[in-house]
Amino acid sequence: MKFLHTADWHIGKKLHGYDLLAEQKDILQKILQLAKQEAVDAIVIAGDVYDRSVPSEESIRLVNQTIAEFNLTAGFPLLVISGNHDSATRLATGAPWFKETNFYLHTQLKEAFEPVVLQDTAFYLLPYFEPIDARLYFADDTLKTIQQALEKVIVTITENFDPTKRHVLVSHFFVAGSLKTDSETNLEIGGLDGIASELLTPFDYVALGHLHGKDALQAKNARYSGSPLKYSLSEKDQTKGVYLVDTTAGKFTFKPLNPLHEVKELTGSFAEFLTPEFYQTIQREDYLALQLTDRAVIPNMMNQLRQVYPHLLQVERLNGREIEHQLVRHDLKAKTPLTLVEDFFTEITEEPLTDQQLAWVTSSLKAVMPGGDPHAS
Repeated sequence: MKFLHTADWHIGKKLHGYDLLAEQKDILQKILQLAKQEAVDAIVIAGDVYDRSVPSEESIRLVNQTIAEFNLTAGFPLLVISGNHDSATRLATGAPWFKETNFYLHTQLKEAFEPVVLQDTAFYLLPYFEPIDARLYFADDTLKTIQQALEKVIVTITENFDPTKRHVLVSHFFVAGSLKTDSETNLEIGGLDGIASELLTPFDYVALGHLHGKDALQAKNARYSGSPLKYSLSEKDQTKGVYLVDTTAGKFTFKPLNPLHEVKELTGSFAEFLTPEFYQTIQREDYLALQLTDRAVIPNMMNQLRQVYPHLLQVERLNGREIEHQLVRHDLKAKTPLTLVEDFFTEITEEPLTDQQLAWVTSSLKAVMPGGDPHAS
């Protein structure tokens, strides 16, 4: 059979404060189009459907619409687990009757031991869990770490393998030796950061979630699908998409997907970034981090750049910034308190105080200074 492996949708996530729901809706539609194009037999979502355990109404609405379109309208069987960002209880609402439409949603450890069998493949849906869940399920107080817990879980699963079937594990953990990015939450459970990849060898394929890069793990039979969108600047060079897995042929292929807006880092001078000949040749709506080659002070820099680039993530100086007064010895005692505050604000923000800010500073200085004169040196 063929299935799509995706994970880490993180619906509701923001990038440097920017709402990504439009981008998420677009990429989910592209996943659906690919599933139709490849005529897959199922779609696997390996955890972190939401970005927060208590998602916003808009996020819930998008997930509900997407699941309905994937499962009810297009008719694809769905195999879904909860990740560390999901609330297992909230996500599982309605799960008992979802399976009537071939929507299999597992959020508890105990559900992992009963496989979902589709055609010639048995899927073991192992949601994110903590060692205490395993201690309670197995009534075994010796299970202190996630590694110990997973060893017992995998042994229990493999003991019940049907030799006539292929076996796929769907899970959401950090596998030791994998590569992380800035947007991922560290999983350090029971004092152990990750599980050994050797635990995964009994399966024909392991569909993993949690890490956002498709190349985070290069195991013979296991892959992270990665997130479908770039969720941090550290992911700017990653190719995003999903894995197409063919259990009959025993192979898996990564299928890239193009986002609505890219995440990029550009280098140039301030003048160049504001020149139409430059910005008219790029996608100004992309999420951009700019590296300035300028060293001089640029008044009102951020406001000027934001007028041209609406999704500006950050601006950094490539070579530092010249501070002309460093070459001159100043007598700070000769400056008034108000001037010192103004100079400090401009030095840090590269912008002058607004009239309102100046009024607040003046009022505050009057209240705390002897004589109440902020202009006195």
